Amino acid sequence: MTNTDEGPDARPLRGIRVIDLTTVLLGPYAAQMLGDYGADVIKVEAPEGDSTRSTGPAREPGMAATFMGANSSKRSIVLDLKQPPALEAMLRLLAGADVFLCSVRPQKLRALGLGPEQLRERFPRLVVVSIVGFGEDGPYAGRPAYDDIIQGLCGLASLTERQGGAPAYVPTVIADKTCGLFAVQAVLLALVQRAATGLGCQVQVPMFEAMASFTLVEHLYGRTFKPPEGDAGYDRLLTRWRKPYPTTDGYVCIVPYSTQHWQRFFEQAGRPDLMRDARFGTLAARTQNIDALYGELAACTPARSTAQWLETCERLDIPAAPMHRLQDLEQDPHLQATGFFRQMSDPVMGDLTLPSPPLRFDGRPASSGMPPRLGEHTREVLHEAGLATDTIERLLDTRAAVQAVHHSLHDSRSPT
Repeated sequence: MTNTDEGPDARPLRGIRVIDLTTVLLGPYAAQMLGDYGADVIKVEAPEGDSTRSTGPAREPGMAATFMGANSSKRSIVLDLKQPPALEAMLRLLAGADVFLCSVRPQKLRALGLGPEQLRERFPRLVVVSIVGFGEDGPYAGRPAYDDIIQGLCGLASLTERQGGAPAYVPTVIADKTCGLFAVQAVLLALVQRAATGLGCQVQVPMFEAMASFTLVEHLYGRTFKPPEGDAGYDRLLTRWRKPYPTTDGYVCIVPYSTQHWQRFFEQAGRPDLMRDARFGTLAARTQNIDALYGELAACTPARSTAQWLETCERLDIPAAPMHRLQDLEQDPHLQATGFFRQMSDPVMGDLTLPSPPLRFDGRPASSGMPPRLGEHTREVLHEAGLATDTIERLLDTRAAVQAVHHSLHDSRSPT
């Protein structure tokens, strides 16, 4: 596997070892970010592997596109934690780890002896980050949670209804990915605390509470006050006209904001009279009449092409951009100039394109690694954990652990 990026890379988490016992997208996305910035992330998988290994297009069994999008920069080890020898091996891994990131429900972890309290007592320096659907002190504790469920509960899915349509889920796993960011924050904060105290801690990342917090930043709105000064929901975001605006040949995204922006826009659009309208003359008035204001904007844009509007807005210093479709992103000149898409080559899957980590430290980008095959690093990681060779071989013989077989270029790689 080769990465075409050259030069030094940013690895601020070098020396931190993370045991990643998570599946699907939330936890794996969080662990991927930690790995991209230098942590040694050990992904512990059941013999059947993470379900996303079979989600979406693939050139090799177990290496589907969805898995590859959330599992770069990791090593994979397969342990069947239902077998006591594998559980002992897991404890050996945790003994040498800094962080345990897990999305298994707490009651199941406790039954395995891997509950946060049990681990804290056994490994006082270990940071244990538990990703759960709901906080353990509420009536929803222990319930399963998926992105759709959380979007519905936190009020996010209802916002399209407020725009005059039907309730709808945001067509990306926004709850999983946002809570993944919360999980990374939890890891980093706990490591800062450990540096000061010498002790690890237990951190719980509850999806429902995290997404309610995320949604209500602007949408608590009038209900911030008691008694309320209006309804919940930020009006500017809920107008049915807040969307890309049609042009003669496509769509354009335009956001006039200040009074000067609106004056310039309506003058160029041939509607200077609108700024003499009492509904639109001040920020307070525009806020109260945002639906009508955005409706007037939408009525103006079909008269010109996207390129004409972009040129006009750039000249007038009004924020604007074309509307990209997903397939347009690889050709975006800014993403190309910043090296956002990394090109990789694999002897089995061939040429691959993956997004790069976005952060830079002292101008240096991170270097993201290839997602691992299922069980690709089992023997290697168990050896690093201090297990004797004969112990490792017994684990493999009984399938308490599984090591991937390295096939030739033309064979699919799969676990034994």
